[in-house]
Amino acid sequence: MENTGNYVFIMAGGVGSRFWPKSRNNFPKQFIDILGIGKSLLQLTYSRFLKLCPADNIYIVTNGTYKALVKEQLPGIKDENILCEPSRNNTAPCIAYATSKLAAMNPDANMVVAPSDHFILYEDIFIENIRKGLAAAAQQPYLVTLGISPTRPDTGYGYIKYDKTGTDGVHKVIQFTEKPNLEKAQEFLASGEYVWNGGIFIWNVKTALDAFRHHAPAIYDLFAAGNNQYNTDQEQHFINQEYPKSPNISIDYAIMEKADNVYTIPADFGWSDLGTWASLYDVAEKNEQENVSSAPDIQLQDTYNSIIHLPAGKLGVIRGLKDYIVVDDGDVLLIYPKQDEQEIKKVTEILKNQNLEKFL
Repeated sequence: MENTGNYVFIMAGGVGSRFWPKSRNNFPKQFIDILGIGKSLLQLTYSRFLKLCPADNIYIVTNGTYKALVKEQLPGIKDENILCEPSRNNTAPCIAYATSKLAAMNPDANMVVAPSDHFILYEDIFIENIRKGLAAAAQQPYLVTLGISPTRPDTGYGYIKYDKTGTDGVHKVIQFTEKPNLEKAQEFLASGEYVWNGGIFIWNVKTALDAFRHHAPAIYDLFAAGNNQYNTDQEQHFINQEYPKSPNISIDYAIMEKADNVYTIPADFGWSDLGTWASLYDVAEKNEQENVSSAPDIQLQDTYNSIIHLPAGKLGVIRGLKDYIVVDDGDVLLIYPKQDEQEIKKVTEILKNQNLEKFL
């Protein structure tokens, strides 16, 4: 077990709109047993970090509407270990809140910030790399991120170009590019000089606060105003009042693209962010036609390289599909080309604009 100076903050407030219609506003993907193994992604993430530090040092940052779900899925977690956001303002305010709260509790602490919905095949290798990052961040003012070897020119990830020389596997980042266009992503992949940003960050609280102070001062000032209220019975009132005023921006745009003290640890531990249906397809078991299906009674003819999710007990007969996503989730049926999966998030935005939120 690691020393008590290390803390983990698991981000679990998103709605997983690219995983619609399985992931809905009232029950997003981090709470779903999407892998079919009897545990939700949040439960898997929480148990993974218990290998790193005690339960008292693991915090869940989520939307206030999901607090009951968190308590249901993580029995025994303390109320004070659940940070409730009153609004969805992306990852920079989320992380600024977590960092400010931790700094008020332990100003010398080191912290890991990780999403709740990632798939990690080789957990021991993952934890080993987290430890490596914590050791580096404790000794130097580094903003560390784990780098994932890219497998395709995906436009949904940040790309990191790093100095191949480094110390103990920790490399200085030369360029951090968030969500490039397809042409750039293809160029980055072909060069062999880039890794994906896995969205897993490691740093000392002082280093993180300095980064916010210099690169995102409006966010820093907003959360610094609550320094005397964190870890008291006034914290939630302060957050409810001030958090919605923070800008809607990711940590990648707010800090990581701007800072000159970003370092990465390139690592392969069987990672997928399970952000889309295609990413689930990549890690799931496939049949002879390279199809992934959750329905035991499904009848497929001339259908290849597709992922099909049907409700339990429902018979599906499908012919003539190739590279498609088929999801039947009660009141919504999605049939969509796998190559256009990034558009699914836009579909949910269109439905919202058409006042069809009951389907979201």
